[in-house]
Amino acid sequence: MSCTRLGLSLLLLAALGWTEDEHGSEDSSHPKKKGPGHGHWSYADKDEWPLEFPDCGGQMQSPINIDTNSTIFSRELQPVVLAGYNLDPSEQLSLMNNGHTVVLRLPGSLTIASGYPQEYRAMQLHLHWGSPEGPGSEHTVDGRRYDGEIHMVYYNPSSDSIKEAMRQPGGLAVLAAFLQVGPEDNVHYQHLLEQLHEVQEEGKETTVAGFNIEGLLPANLGRYYRYSGSLTTPSCYQTVNWTVFNQTVLLSKEQISLLETTLQGDDDKDLQNNFRLTQSLHGRKVLASFQASLSPRRVPLPDDGVPPMTPAPDGATERSTAEAPGAGAGCPPCADSEKQLGFALQTAEVLAGLFGGLFAVTALAFLIYIYKQRSQTRRPDSHPKPNVIYTAATTDENAV
Repeated sequence: MSCTRLGLSLLLLAALGWTEDEHGSEDSSHPKKKGPGHGHWSYADKDEWPLEFPDCGGQMQSPINIDTNSTIFSRELQPVVLAGYNLDPSEQLSLMNNGHTVVLRLPGSLTIASGYPQEYRAMQLHLHWGSPEGPGSEHTVDGRRYDGEIHMVYYNPSSDSIKEAMRQPGGLAVLAAFLQVGPEDNVHYQHLLEQLHEVQEEGKETTVAGFNIEGLLPANLGRYYRYSGSLTTPSCYQTVNWTVFNQTVLLSKEQISLLETTLQGDDDKDLQNNFRLTQSLHGRKVLASFQASLSPRRVPLPDDGVPPMTPAPDGATERSTAEAPGAGAGCPPCADSEKQLGFALQTAEVLAGLFGGLFAVTALAFLIYIYKQRSQTRRPDSHPKPNVIYTAATTDENAV
């Protein structure tokens, strides 16, 4: 029965024209040609995307750099609530290497029940990563790039079809979380990573037994950034309500390495650095569901607006997650910087208390001294005696 449902789902997706990479596999029948005019793209020629896909040159493009000091706190942003994510192992999910990333098809029964003004239904999830030479998240926070990034893609079911939803403002939603090196394997990601060797070549596809998909996201779904943007791959439709979680997901160094070195893309080359550089905001606002504190360490952006690529620390927190900078809770995505800031603030408070106490004692002693001096001045016999030797006066000297 599950195989029949999977077959029907794939036929439905094909009928709806599911060819855009951000929402599934690219059409496997495309010619192995790159560049403008060929309908095929690669990360090597991303500067030429707007020539073939005009929306890629728009002013609401993604990803972006999230400047935590410029985010706007919004009380209207409620915690994200997911429904139907704990799938039975009997349900088989399609996992595919489409030449740009690894894609896991998700059943429409997975929904975002709360956190958006309307319900969204799941379509697929995929990953972005770097290489052994550097990290590869798409979004950055205060100029920092993380080891990787997961995107769960959803559509608004009020549209007549997925294809129409992709072209409607707010028709799509993406839940994004940063991947970061931690101290141990992440058991939730093992369901995907242990199957990567089966889809090593472009176009290869396999099945994965159902598991708890929610485990791929951070434990805290209440702290996030929200902005309006686009798909990060052609056709770059500017119809996405982005949610970028503040808490990161921790994978072991070996798991990150497996992601960076297993798959092959175009021309049988290693599939690495499959991320788009950050795009200008063009006046867009980035909302935050929490009060973001000032970032303890700001990385200035170069003139071209592209954040530098910096390696993520190997620190970790409980539940395979860490907090993003600017959150007041640690790591953006690193716990070390916020902990250092908190320790520095505590130290400053202790020193301030000590100096305040010393100042108070000194001031009190000075006031007591002044009081004694003034008291002695009021007494007739309190005049200071000159430094001389007195002799008794003779009778003659005392005569009148």
